[in-house]
Amino acid sequence: MTRIVCVGITVLDRIWYLDDLPKEGGKYVAKDYTEVGGGPAATAAVAAAKLGAEVDFIGRVGDDDTGRRLLAELESLGVKTRYTRVFKGARSSQSAVLVDGCGERVIANYPSPDLPVTADWLCDIDFSQWDIVLADVRWHDGAKQAFTLGRQQGIPTLLDADVTPQDIAELIALSDHAAFSAPGLQRLTQLDKAEDALKKAQTLTNGHVYVTQGRDGCYWLENGALCHQSGFEVNVVDTTGAGDVFHGALAFSLGQQSTAADAVRFASAVAALKCTKPGGRAGIPDCDQTRSFLSLFV
Repeated sequence: MTRIVCVGITVLDRIWYLDDLPKEGGKYVAKDYTEVGGGPAATAAVAAAKLGAEVDFIGRVGDDDTGRRLLAELESLGVKTRYTRVFKGARSSQSAVLVDGCGERVIANYPSPDLPVTADWLCDIDFSQWDIVLADVRWHDGAKQAFTLGRQQGIPTLLDADVTPQDIAELIALSDHAAFSAPGLQRLTQLDKAEDALKKAQTLTNGHVYVTQGRDGCYWLENGALCHQSGFEVNVVDTTGAGDVFHGALAFSLGQQSTAADAVRFASAVAALKCTKPGGRAGIPDCDQTRSFLSLFV
């Protein structure tokens, strides 16, 4: 069984479904509403567990109702939270998510300032027990510490390189695989063309670099050459968490020693299927469902 650790943030997503996303101030009526755990690393962990991996999530929550709910949900979905720290008197992180009738969304994230950013306590954890370490950029110190410890044990590292206020160059340098969102790559490189941006990002690491572009699929470099996996056509209901699920599936596939091309194809299918149901986690398929879906495109 593939063993994965996901390091980063977990948040409570409060999701409102509307016909159209607001374009100006005013009052709007939602068609539906739900609450579900979210956060890049946490949702990636759920995806990897659904696919059959043995998964740990390492993060930080407060000792409030939200924090208890987030950890209980992760455990119920097969993700172990034994190393996650609960901070007394702290508020947990939350997000407000607006989703339109085409599944596109706007997210306002509130990363709790009550949760200490320091990650020295990760040194007490044996990272040699995992096959791959995934981390998001939302807890910079946690990602840096986890990658440093993982690499010391010869464990591959995968960075979910999304937009963040901090410079992530040092995290990219510690990554064996850096999978960017399109905005994250553009912010880092100040370049719009995928090939040029990836080649610039490649100068920061000896590992592999990728960029996801939603419906347009995923681009990555293979021996300096640009490769592309098209997006899979599905009936999109909600794109919330699609990138996070992609990263979890990519970690799962890479942890099984798949080639970059096979790993990207597999992860793209998992992310596409996720988008067919509302919420960031409800639509995540298992391995059998994913392989059955992929068999339609042989």
